[in-house]
Amino acid sequence: MAMSGGKDDGEPMMEMNTTPLIDVMLVLLIMFIITIPVATHSVDIDLPAPNNEPPPPDQIDPIKNKIVLTQANEILWNGTPIDQGELVRNLEITKDIDPEPELQFEPEASASYDLSARVLNIIKISGVTKFGFVGNEKYRSFGTQAE
Repeated sequence: MAMSGGKDDGEPMMEMNTTPLIDVMLVLLIMFIITIPVATHSVDIDLPAPNNEPPPPDQIDPIKNKIVLTQANEILWNGTPIDQGELVRNLEITKDIDPEPELQFEPEASASYDLSARVLNIIKISGVTKFGFVGNEKYRSFGTQAE
């Protein structure tokens, strides 16, 4: 029985069988695709481990500082507009308070991603240990703006 496209005259085939070569190339291609790292544009923040112990009585109502990023590229520290230099100073001051106040981060829905990334980098570099994102429940359904 003759191979597809070949002759059945008893002579050996002179063409190279490329099917195994193509199979090996496809396997190598898949391996390269799997090993390429995924490009991410994120700021890694080390969040504290969860603690289920109740807080001591003197820390029931701790001090909280809130950073809000507005649509107009403003940084609000507890409702007062500040610049990035003042943010660094405020973070350094709050680190020295005992117990350290909780820092809450809440960007508005239309706030600049670039400003958010810069502020998060400043917070990470400052070494603040009590940090949290608040207001995320406003953005639960994708594609709708918070009011």
